[in-house]
Amino acid sequence: MADELAYICKRTVVSAKPVQPDKYHELSALDCLMEPNRHLMMVYYYRTGRSREAAGSVGEATRRLREGLSEALTYFPAVTGRLLQGKEEEDQGQGQGSKRRSKWVVRCNDAGVRVVEACVRGSVDDWLRNVDWEKEKRLIHWEEMYHKPYFWSTFYVQLTEFEEGGLAIGLSCTHLLSDPICATMFMKAWADVTLRGKMTHPPLFHPLPAHQPGTRSAIRPIDPFTDLCGRCQSPATLASPTSVHNKHSTISLSFSDQTVRSCMEKSAGGGGGEGGSPSPFEAVTGLIWAAVSRVRGLDDGLVGLTIGLDMRRVLGLDDGFFGNCMVYAHIQPELGENGLTAAAAAIRDRITKFEKERVKDLIEWLEHDDGTEPTQRMLIDSELMCVNLDTLDLGWTIFEDGSSPIRISHYMEPVCNGGQFLILPSPSGDGPFGRVVTITLPEEEVDRLLRDDLINDFGPTVLIGAITAQA
Repeated sequence: MADELAYICKRTVVSAKPVQPDKYHELSALDCLMEPNRHLMMVYYYRTGRSREAAGSVGEATRRLREGLSEALTYFPAVTGRLLQGKEEEDQGQGQGSKRRSKWVVRCNDAGVRVVEACVRGSVDDWLRNVDWEKEKRLIHWEEMYHKPYFWSTFYVQLTEFEEGGLAIGLSCTHLLSDPICATMFMKAWADVTLRGKMTHPPLFHPLPAHQPGTRSAIRPIDPFTDLCGRCQSPATLASPTSVHNKHSTISLSFSDQTVRSCMEKSAGGGGGEGGSPSPFEAVTGLIWAAVSRVRGLDDGLVGLTIGLDMRRVLGLDDGFFGNCMVYAHIQPELGENGLTAAAAAIRDRITKFEKERVKDLIEWLEHDDGTEPTQRMLIDSELMCVNLDTLDLGWTIFEDGSSPIRISHYMEPVCNGGQFLILPSPSGDGPFGRVVTITLPEEEVDRLLRDDLINDFGPTVLIGAITAQA
């Protein structure tokens, strides 16, 4: 039977060179926003020249990849380490007896990364012709945190060879250690070592930037940071994420370079506005946001939106910085603001508020006032969440000469209650503005979104998922 997947083995891969003893990696305030079981998943698909049997080297590709992985892990001691959680600390600012949440640290003991090997009948192109999320997640291995986290691997790899040609590399990891930018950096570093024997941009492990002494007032109220970390509701109003998570469906839409340019033009409202035309992210995000609002029956407004943005450039960090650097902000337009133009304008207005000193203030607030828990709840309870990943460099993750990825899928789980979507660049080489949008919504909304006139005006290609029910 075509597409039948068989698991071959599960093993542990450690770094080629041992880690120095007693090395620890302390997690930042932005790392600690992510619970350990909040995780990232991605799949890279490749064509190979010959089938496994014709090549006469069953398992040869996975052997080379394991060897390259071992070499690459030498530069990522936090990836092969294990989590430890310290004791609760006395909070000096909240009165005697008040406790602050303890922070996670990684003991860099080179315990390794779990690697699963599998094979599938048929070719990678056969697989991609009718793939959906339920099918695709069979290419990704993930294990929830054990009762004793010290024995739990925080990164997992699955190597799947297609018997008639093709390879899929699945990566999953806890969001506590890595955001999607870091996970993509890790994949690129692994590919560089496997193909060329050296790493182009080694990772950098260091703390997030802080204010210089004397440049920040001693105490600031919490209120100024609610626009950067989201709108936090009381616990009584929040639903459990698992109660709705199983009722979500996922689709992936591809927007060509030409289509995105058209969307940018229409979202500018014909005039371009004070700041010029919207960016591809602002335009495509505005399109999905406006369409989901229509699907939910809001003809005179937009649903609340939480956006996640990478702050590396804002904070002046090197491209090799390894750690979470995403900040989330809530947008709630006034009643009467609706449509593509209003949505794109609201996103642009919020992005302008992400200034370097303000982000540093937010990080310090999270560290000292412990705004971690309410912000975590905001990520769970958002009406709709969007994460901007359109600056990822996906096309150069090449493990074998002449074999660029033909498709890349990214996911973040658990999904927030109201649904979420990720904006990624297109790896197809269509043009600089091509985008892929992975959308996860309550299942009853997915078909209506695919039938929405606003979406269909731009004619995206459905890569994953399809209309499964008639309205």
